[in-house]
Amino acid sequence: MKVLIATMPMDGHFNPLTGVAKHLQDQGHDVRWYAGASYDTRLRELGIPRLPFDRAVEVNSDTIAELFPERAKLKGPRLIAFDAEQLFFGNVENHYRDIADIREHFTFDAFFCDGMFCAGKLVAEKTGVAGYVVNPAPLFARSRDVPPPGFGLKPAQSLAGRLTHRAVRAVLFLAMRKAIGRFNGYLDNQGLEPISVNAWMDVPHLCATHLFQVGIAEMDFPRTDLPPNVTFVGALLPYRRVSDDPFPLAERLRDESVIVVSQGTVDNHDLEKLIVPALEALKDGSHTVVVATGGTRTAELRQRFPQSNVIIEDFVDFDALFDYADVFVCNGGYGSIVLAMSHGVPVVAAGIREGKNDINARLAYLGLGLDLRTERPSPKKIAAAVDRIIGDATIAANVARIAKELATYDALRIIDDHIGK
Repeated sequence: MKVLIATMPMDGHFNPLTGVAKHLQDQGHDVRWYAGASYDTRLRELGIPRLPFDRAVEVNSDTIAELFPERAKLKGPRLIAFDAEQLFFGNVENHYRDIADIREHFTFDAFFCDGMFCAGKLVAEKTGVAGYVVNPAPLFARSRDVPPPGFGLKPAQSLAGRLTHRAVRAVLFLAMRKAIGRFNGYLDNQGLEPISVNAWMDVPHLCATHLFQVGIAEMDFPRTDLPPNVTFVGALLPYRRVSDDPFPLAERLRDESVIVVSQGTVDNHDLEKLIVPALEALKDGSHTVVVATGGTRTAELRQRFPQSNVIIEDFVDFDALFDYADVFVCNGGYGSIVLAMSHGVPVVAAGIREGKNDINARLAYLGLGLDLRTERPSPKKIAAAVDRIIGDATIAANVARIAKELATYDALRIIDDHIGK
């Protein structure tokens, strides 16, 4: 089988599909990846041919501020609409035309993409090939039970709550009209039916033969109307080579109380938002603090925080590190939270933008961690949250239950069971 994979040029969208890609390749399938130039090295290391963006512009964490400087000042519905129009819909026609050109010399039989690669709708409807979506974020498909996205809301428990949700949906409807108009223009150019403004959250599952949802239902708001082509797959880990080398921090962390701190890979340019206040809160304390900077200002932070209980690295193998962790302090990246849950590690989350508020609202609602409801928590607030979560037996029991359930899932086997059906 010939397989084409396409993802938005952001690590949180790219990384989860690396495990799928290598699994399919190991089964003998011809796997190729439509990706921007920033992923050339990683795909060469994976041994997967990269089919480059030709017409499409690569918008990633390194270029977004330069390409769209006005974005930093936006929030709420305006930010949601801007991201939809510029980041996720803006390249749709160019992505599709690139892929149409690719298909002239690589006649793929199956197409995999992440949940925000919106050109997948055009690929599915124009080519007729089986399309599979891997969604490495919470499921935002419309539901009678789930609040509208973008505001960190929780399920309504009263008439007032339901009226609030209705008002928020109306605001989103108005904010999204321009973005949906642009997307529908691309659909019309290809002779395809438009989508309604209300249906923008349904595009990923509506265009998919099957949608593989990272995580488990117990980590999401309860819903009674799960789309029939959506399957939860548990923790879907990025590919990594099997190594006999021991985890380098194992001896240091054994028998220690360990706090892991990360600010993700997209919103990690301003480390004063979370990493610095977390270090200020926890330096010289009773916990060993392990910080992963994502390669941002690591040497500078080491000089600024030379305390003996602080470890600062560019990158750390979280799958190994979480075996030693007691708390994960982060901005709410979904993939790392699912991984933390699979190791039984509770979360202190501080993030609002890029949908982090919706992820963190789920954590708080389900009793899996604490949502600080801010982009810039103070050291005092972080210290108090860490102390509280370490002593919270209810959160510990909830996280242990989720870890046990996640252990029953085999993501790659589940995906195998649905391919071609």
